[in-house]
Amino acid sequence: MADGTSPGVRRPAPAGETPAADEAEADAAVSAAARAAHGASGDLAGAPAERLDDALRAIAARLGRYAAQVTAANDADVAAARAAGLPQAFVDRLALGEDRLQAMAGQLLALADVPADPGRGTIRELPGGLVLQEWRRPVGVIGASFEARPNVAVDVASQLIKSRNAGVLRTGSAALRSASVLIDEVVGPALQESGLNPGAIQLIRVPGHAAAYALVRQPALIPLVILRGSGDTTRALAREGALHGVRTLAHADGGAVIYLDGSADPALAARLIEASLDRLGVCNRLNLLLVQEAIWAATLPRIEEVTARLGVATSLPPHGHALGHEWALDTGHEATITVAPAAGARDAAELANTETSGLAASVVAEDPAAAQLFLETYRGTGAFWNATPRLLDGFKLLSLPETGINIDSVPGPRGPVTFRDLYLRQYAVLPQAAGQAQPAASPG
Repeated sequence: MADGTSPGVRRPAPAGETPAADEAEADAAVSAAARAAHGASGDLAGAPAERLDDALRAIAARLGRYAAQVTAANDADVAAARAAGLPQAFVDRLALGEDRLQAMAGQLLALADVPADPGRGTIRELPGGLVLQEWRRPVGVIGASFEARPNVAVDVASQLIKSRNAGVLRTGSAALRSASVLIDEVVGPALQESGLNPGAIQLIRVPGHAAAYALVRQPALIPLVILRGSGDTTRALAREGALHGVRTLAHADGGAVIYLDGSADPALAARLIEASLDRLGVCNRLNLLLVQEAIWAATLPRIEEVTARLGVATSLPPHGHALGHEWALDTGHEATITVAPAAGARDAAELANTETSGLAASVVAEDPAAAQLFLETYRGTGAFWNATPRLLDGFKLLSLPETGINIDSVPGPRGPVTFRDLYLRQYAVLPQAAGQAQPAASPG
């Protein structure tokens, strides 16, 4: 996760880490990568969709062939993180075991099998023998700054390739060895094998947060940057981007909610609590558990039985913290959930609206009226009934990898952001005959 270090300030490197780059070094590295990606962007924009999908399949194949190299680099990253005393939740996000590599390959193959969206579509006829069309155009170069999770480098790269965009990626310093091998031995060569320019996906090799700030200061070359990480740091980067005219898609705050209604099936409630705590370092894990006041006394012992078995602490009233405090970002206390009473379904939904990030909330109820009241009141990104909020994930919901989960409360991409969101809309007015003859491929 990001540590909030201000740009231009060199922090001491933990044991096993490379010292952070200064601002001038970071600016130079990002500028060079942005120019290289920009030079390769036209290659992706004009490529047949089949070639892009071939590149995704080639990446999946190389993940298998180069698993030993990837694992060796990742083992070094994990060892350095442990030597630096970083928390177990951090190490869990950093680690790439065989299962995760196989999952990454499976997601790439699934993405390759998704048909490309039409690049052009007719909206309506206009007077004078004209026709109005909507064309989808790639952005060109998209930046991405994300936490020390090396699998995200491949997830984001795959979304950019599928959407015909080049990219400049920046990851947390702790994952730099792993990410470098993934780009140098897997992604880049796979693009080249498929007849595409391997320079389309660039990785910033200088460590430290100065590179993240440099990434959001390149409006001419990188007009859009995807931001993931801890809330405060991501918000600071979004503000910096706004000052420089760079649009950001920020995936900053998390923390899912489950509300147990008085009509909830106790066995189902226990299963969903457990399923929502399978990983503690992810944004869509259970963070706040609300229980209807009418069943509070009877339900609390069952909750504590489940959490004790999982090794998770419960923060009970009176709370010495905000109700929506995100435990996944609280180093040393990640294995904690907040448990609080709610008067009923409407009250629980309003608490989720006002006290949490609005990422995801689930109602556990057998009473349809209570469930519907909760769902109609809750305004967050993902709403669930008798299901775990861990389902708020691109692959679990849409069978597509994601760049992250956007929780903006304004129009635009919201929820899991996939390749389908990474394009520009263009209106084209043409003679009807020309419009009928336009191909369906991307106009890149």
